[in-house]
Amino acid sequence: MYDSVPESQRSIAAAASAVGADAGGAELAVLLTDDAGIRSLNKDFRGIDKPTNVLSFPVAQAATARAADDAPRMLGDSAQGNPSVVAGPVTWSAGLIGHHLALLSAVFATIQVALGLGIAWRPTLRVALAASVAWSLAVWWLGEGLGGVLAGTASLIDGAPGAVILYAVLAVLLWPGDRPAGLARALWLAVWGSMAVLAVQPAARAPHALGDAISEMAPGQPKWLAWLDTRLASALDPHGLAASVVLAAVFAAIAAGVFLPARRLRPVLVLALLTAAALWLAQGLGAVFTGMSTDPNSGPLLALLALSFWPLAAATEPSATAEEA
Repeated sequence: MYDSVPESQRSIAAAASAVGADAGGAELAVLLTDDAGIRSLNKDFRGIDKPTNVLSFPVAQAATARAADDAPRMLGDSAQGNPSVVAGPVTWSAGLIGHHLALLSAVFATIQVALGLGIAWRPTLRVALAASVAWSLAVWWLGEGLGGVLAGTASLIDGAPGAVILYAVLAVLLWPGDRPAGLARALWLAVWGSMAVLAVQPAARAPHALGDAISEMAPGQPKWLAWLDTRLASALDPHGLAASVVLAAVFAAIAAGVFLPARRLRPVLVLALLTAAALWLAQGLGAVFTGMSTDPNSGPLLALLALSFWPLAAATEPSATAEEA
């Protein structure tokens, strides 16, 4: 066992070098235990009374706050597994933000407030919507690593295919003036259809993948929300594949439902709203109560997307009724 320590250190140093991290001051502790031991730890720290294969914790984990220094590291993590053309700019942006965190955080906040005010003020609506699309695409790439879609690590609980890309979709749908109904339906199909595909990707359909992702949302939450997330995670934990298939079927039905006649569209939109609400609960309401949230996650945006299609159903309903008569 002790003979392997130098080799382990070399492996850790090589892994850290590959992702541009400094492992010089890092520490790693490993506990090997049996099913009974890890079941006890799983129950104590995650509220799930079942054994699992591995548990990992950062040193001096803070349950209710995330250190500011973690932001660049989290951005850098989104580069892992992506093609170099995607990962390179993500790593560069993480380094830049790490060196100027306070200044750039203020700049980013100012940009987002300006976009919101520009959308609210009619004379600048078009400019603000166009800027919102550009900003969303930039953040999706440089801040989210394209949501992990190309890396195979995309998680619906983390907002895949990327919560920020939904802002670009909504900006297109809010564009003033007449727009082809086909464009709106194509965007709807792209969003919900991509979620159906991601739900059954290998990383998402593993037996414990969905339960583990939901349980990670519980720390730092209000008791009622932590209770909901841990119970949901416990129920889904051994049934990851079945849950993924069901989710994919629901997402696919919602994606295809937008092409139904107007009189049948509203039930599809109601299903989309209920699905968005359930997904947001699984996402821990975007961690907005933990002090660690950077955005509300994809749940509310999917609900807004569904609501934006409500007038489409209402506008064509009278003609559909006339045809029936």
